[in-house]
Amino acid sequence: MPNGMKKKYTYRFNPHTLSYEKVEVTFRDRLKRISTTVLLGIVLGVVFSVVAFSLIESPRERMLEGDISQYRRAFTALNQSVERCNRVLADIEERDSAVYRTIFGASPVSEGKRRPVPQDYSKLEGRQSSRLIISTKLRVDSLEQRLYAQSVSLDEIYKMAGTKEQRMATMPAIMPIRKSQCKIVSGFGMRYHPILHYRRMHTGIDLTAQPGTPVYATGNGTVQLAGRGGNMGGYGVAVLLNHGYGFQTLYGHLSEVTVTPGQRVRRGDMIGKVGRTGLASGYHLHYEVIQNGNKVNPVYFFFNDLTPEEYDEVLESSSVENQCLS
Repeated sequence: MPNGMKKKYTYRFNPHTLSYEKVEVTFRDRLKRISTTVLLGIVLGVVFSVVAFSLIESPRERMLEGDISQYRRAFTALNQSVERCNRVLADIEERDSAVYRTIFGASPVSEGKRRPVPQDYSKLEGRQSSRLIISTKLRVDSLEQRLYAQSVSLDEIYKMAGTKEQRMATMPAIMPIRKSQCKIVSGFGMRYHPILHYRRMHTGIDLTAQPGTPVYATGNGTVQLAGRGGNMGGYGVAVLLNHGYGFQTLYGHLSEVTVTPGQRVRRGDMIGKVGRTGLASGYHLHYEVIQNGNKVNPVYFFFNDLTPEEYDEVLESSSVENQCLS
């Protein structure tokens, strides 16, 4: 055995001889003991690390949790802000349709133009916060589309405002017969026809007046049709005016016309006289207002001729369902 390499011994108690016996410790025994100690240390270290990570937050975890809480508060505040913007925008959209566009006789913006364009949100899925993120993104995209549609609408209204004076002059805003010379006997809606003997849509109003009573253009425009024929059907002798900006007016059952096709007329110009031509059961004027291709209630456009009280009275009398004259 080399110098310096001494054998190491340990003593073990022998219960049979009741004495301690010397036992030689080999290198293998020492290696086994060291390995067991190291392995036990590793196991204890892993157990301690797991417990420590489970129960004790690291500085990085505390920082990440703080960031997550801040993001959640920011998303909540963002959604509240989007909701406030939605309410304000809804009010602007309502005024746009009910006030601004009504003033200029323009059709409201369709709901299709206000809806958001479908987008792919699949890249945002698969996370714990995906529902919140996708919901917020959808609301922001919807708000963005509605804002864009409203911006386009306001641009259109701005252009229409530049021609407001001309538009107001062409709008059919007076009664076609002086109010002292006529009476509304049948209004807009389903009515019983006196000659055809069945209920059908009455697309205008009937104003009774003496034969030959003058009939006036209700707004500036161009004579599109005058006399018989064309698309007048049962209207007999009639005049169709094109006012531009989507407005047309029709005057039916006249005894004669005083204008010719292509002629320019101004509001208040005489265009014909009351008669009973066509499918008419008495002397009267059948008057229609056509807006953007749709026939609408003419009494809504009598605001230039009537006081508020007179307008309410005319509106009430014209809404009564009765027998029309044509």
